[in-house]
Amino acid sequence: MAVKISPLSPKKIQELPLLSGVRIATAEAGIKYKGRTDLLFIVFDEPANVAGVFTRSKCRSSAVDHCRESLLYGVARGLVVNSGNANAFTGYKGKQTTNAIVRSASSVLKARENEIFIASTGVIGEPMDEACILNLLPDMASKAKEGCWLEAAKAIMTTDTFPKLATRQFDFGESLLLLMELQKALV
Repeated sequence: MAVKISPLSPKKIQELPLLSGVRIATAEAGIKYKGRTDLLFIVFDEPANVAGVFTRSKCRSSAVDHCRESLLYGVARGLVVNSGNANAFTGYKGKQTTNAIVRSASSVLKARENEIFIASTGVIGEPMDEACILNLLPDMASKAKEGCWLEAAKAIMTTDTFPKLATRQFDFGESLLLLMELQKALV
């Protein structure tokens, strides 16, 4: 069954500029569906300053807990995002999955575990087999390249009907600030 594109979809998807030192790789991990891009790995060649806003839910996932704790250190070297399975409401198994993915990504990037951020979107309450992610991360890191923003936005889609990207430039004192966004939302 073909998915009907939302009437709110833009006529043209905005192109995001290259961002030096930010490399992107996507893959088909088969997390929920075969033949669908569902894994995103963003590599920061140098430690990147990070900020975050998190849910206030008492039932948050282990990925949210990991990111909240890692944010205290202020920098990121990698971001792993999967779609198809939220790895939430999965108890101790979910925490093991998060830890395994973080350990693998930190090993691949030769970074500290608190420099790896992780997010998952998709089905809630279903344990995830992390092997499909762990097996792909080394190859993804070596093949990551700058400017693959559209592929990145597509990799984090679940029930979305179109990829969401945006960019804006602002004068910030004596500097020009470039804001770029990938968004995961239902429209």
